[in-house]
Amino acid sequence: MKEFVTKSEEQTLAAAAELAKSLKAGDVILYRGEMGAGKTAFTKGVARYLEVDDEVTSPTFALVHEYGGRIPLFHFDLYRISGYDDLYSVGFFDYLDRGGIIAAEWSENIEGLESELGANGAVIKINIEKISESYQHMIKHKDDVNLFVDYDSQFHMFISAATHNKLLISTMIAAK
Repeated sequence: MKEFVTKSEEQTLAAAAELAKSLKAGDVILYRGEMGAGKTAFTKGVARYLEVDDEVTSPTFALVHEYGGRIPLFHFDLYRISGYDDLYSVGFFDYLDRGGIIAAEWSENIEGLESELGANGAVIKINIEKISESYQHMIKHKDDVNLFVDYDSQFHMFISAATHNKLLISTMIAAK
């Protein structure tokens, strides 16, 4: 198990790049987390590792941004997607066969999405949650990566990533 503690966006980018070392074509990253939590920042770190030259921005209004690199990266925003009909109409499932990595923000908006994926590669779930400044979370799980993020003491958030539904989180909350 790997553990990362980040206190800046730069450190979050580095932690994401570390996770990206294990990614391969066909893998899907499913992000969960509220607006502004750091989903796009994490994707920037993945893109950095994949040697993407373009600036990585949130695909909020475009629904998907495509980036070239050592492995293509397809960055989706599912915030305005309400179901499988919408997913099919934007070609989401077609991207699974394009030999790249999908990073999908707001995956929690599509019930059962995770169970529809994984035939071509791993499904990595990354949960990002803002928590109060006065709390500290310790996250433990069986596989992959732990991240605790504290951006400039404005807020804390934790990111936990696991593959293939092997996520077990035990959280301890303590006042600072």
